[in-house]
Amino acid sequence: MTATLITGANKGLGYETARRLIAAGHTVYLGSRDAERGHRAAEQLGARLVLLDTTDDASVRAAVEAVRADGGLDVLINNAGVEGRGENNAVIGAADVTAAHMRQTFETNVFGAVRVLHAFLPLLQRSAAPVVVNVSSGLASLARLTTPGTPAYAYPGVAYPASKTAVNMITVQYAKAFPAMRINAVEPGFTKTDLNGNTGVQTVEQGAEIIVRMAQVGPDGPTGGYFDSEGPLPW
Repeated sequence: MTATLITGANKGLGYETARRLIAAGHTVYLGSRDAERGHRAAEQLGARLVLLDTTDDASVRAAVEAVRADGGLDVLINNAGVEGRGENNAVIGAADVTAAHMRQTFETNVFGAVRVLHAFLPLLQRSAAPVVVNVSSGLASLARLTTPGTPAYAYPGVAYPASKTAVNMITVQYAKAFPAMRINAVEPGFTKTDLNGNTGVQTVEQGAEIIVRMAQVGPDGPTGGYFDSEGPLPW
């Protein structure tokens, strides 16, 4: 049975991804930094709770030991993320963004993903078919953000797209370093979740589609790519 860890899985896209993969036969470790919400979500889904704060080294080490003691890991889904909106749920634009805000966003979206991936690499390397899915964003695409007329072009924020572009680069470099793994970045689409103050235009069921699909790629599947539900995206 495939063992899968999903970070930030007590709600939103992570929760829906867990639900779908459990239905597909995966043993899902539901990563949550909030114990109460995590217990509730794991119980509802039939998942195994792993208390996991991706910004904390000790928390990540403890999560590795918990999964190791339970048998190992085949799939890692780096889903935990923040957008970091300001007052009245407003996107923080170039005039107002600060280094502190950039640091806070990168701590979860970039450093957190690297922290978790680095810590779980030994377990993934023992798997017969290791897979890593990094949840990125359409706002990570430099091609889209520099093309007038695209929805992404009009987005005024700085920290979030910068962090997700970094996630894409991490994906590419890890994929080259570990050719036996399938490591890809995915764009779920503008999904209605707490991350964006529920301003998204599609459901979590729609958003989770590409995450679930890429979590189940076989050894001959793509790696080092950037995909949405319709196929490869421009970097």
